[in-house]
Amino acid sequence: MEELLTLKALLLKGDIAGSLAVVEELEEISRDDKINNIINYSIILLLHLIKQQAENRTTRSWDISIRNSIRQIQRKNKRRKAGGYYLNSEDLAEGLEAAYPDAIDQASLEVEEGRYQPEELEKIVNKQEIINRALGLILED
Repeated sequence: MEELLTLKALLLKGDIAGSLAVVEELEEISRDDKINNIINYSIILLLHLIKQQAENRTTRSWDISIRNSIRQIQRKNKRRKAGGYYLNSEDLAEGLEAAYPDAIDQASLEVEEGRYQPEELEKIVNKQEIINRALGLILED
């Protein structure tokens, strides 16, 4: 909110250069917020894909959580007015990589009722396969 008041004051003074700097800052704040949301949903998506692979099964609950996470990632990533996306496929892959450690930690509490430590679980599942599957699901139309 403070940035908007600063922007208004700069515009009223006619300081276009200062106003543009504030607009750029607001764009970055907005983009960072979108990326954080995408990563949070990516953790949930990866968590359930890890559980599916580790337990070699699925549940309706996991399937629905996967679908909901994919939809939210797709919604958050889409630019409404400007068109296009905040993150391209390469950036999404990087985001999934960043989210993976948190997903492994959470999955270690849930797979086979918390039987594995995160390090043990990582040896059981195929990280790259899970990330590739997540990316493929996100990029599907």
